[in-house]
Amino acid sequence: MPIRVPDSLPALDDLAAEGVDLIASGQALKQDIRPLRLLLLNLMPTKKVTEIQFARLFGCSPLQVELILMTTESYTPKNTEPAYLRRFYRQLSDVENDYFDALIITGAPIETKPFEEVSYWPELVGIMNWSKKHCFRRLGICWGAQALLYHFYGLPKYQMEKKFFGIYEHSITSHSGRLMHGFTTTFPMPVSRYTMNKKNDFLKIGLNILAESNEIGVGMARDKSTGDLFVLNHLEYDAETLNSEYKRDKNDGMDTPLPRNYYPQNNPELTPQNYWRPFAYLLCANWLNDLYQDTLFDLSKLEN
Repeated sequence: MPIRVPDSLPALDDLAAEGVDLIASGQALKQDIRPLRLLLLNLMPTKKVTEIQFARLFGCSPLQVELILMTTESYTPKNTEPAYLRRFYRQLSDVENDYFDALIITGAPIETKPFEEVSYWPELVGIMNWSKKHCFRRLGICWGAQALLYHFYGLPKYQMEKKFFGIYEHSITSHSGRLMHGFTTTFPMPVSRYTMNKKNDFLKIGLNILAESNEIGVGMARDKSTGDLFVLNHLEYDAETLNSEYKRDKNDGMDTPLPRNYYPQNNPELTPQNYWRPFAYLLCANWLNDLYQDTLFDLSKLEN
């Protein structure tokens, strides 16, 4: 089943070129079916790239999915044209009376700051609180996952001496539920962060750890009671994403290490290969299936 994204979104051409199944808004309205409505709060600086990454994954499903793009009101992103944001993105004031099957919060390049020092933290707290009565579930990615864990569970993040950067093997630690169906015992995930969350903190509050790495700790966890999912890493990344981050950091004079297990022969002149994408598709398919089977048909009942 195709994914529905805003009409005229520039990412449409890239997605179509990849063969992602798309559907126009007008055509979708004619189908006698309720699509899964996903609200993507995109906090990444490369908004257009991130749109494609998530639309690609959510479009590979037998379910009809409507992807609604969201940004902050209190902070204006510097790397995206204001006209583009006005045309394709919504703010909380635009959707506060609406309902969604899930809120997705992406990563953001601000993880070394304390949460309360992030300029849009008060707004994000408002969005997360609002989601409890307007979104059936939440999915957090990297800093977005850490923000959800900190706000709802008081889970702290810890600064590391060096950046976790590269492709790290993770082991499945729990097969409960549907999310890890079809996964191999170990699988790779791209990682790009300066902080971590400790395993004992997850266990203290009863969260279910789904995958972890011997080198960098917890990679994926879930709240069994709500179904909320926290992915501390970036399965959605393209083959070139870590390369772009590495070169950006080098140009900025940062002492960023070479991404581990990423470049062929550890040579940044060679083209990296995306060998984690099958697991990204699998996780998203399992997550959508799980959401579809559990979510309410009438989402307005979330406020009851």
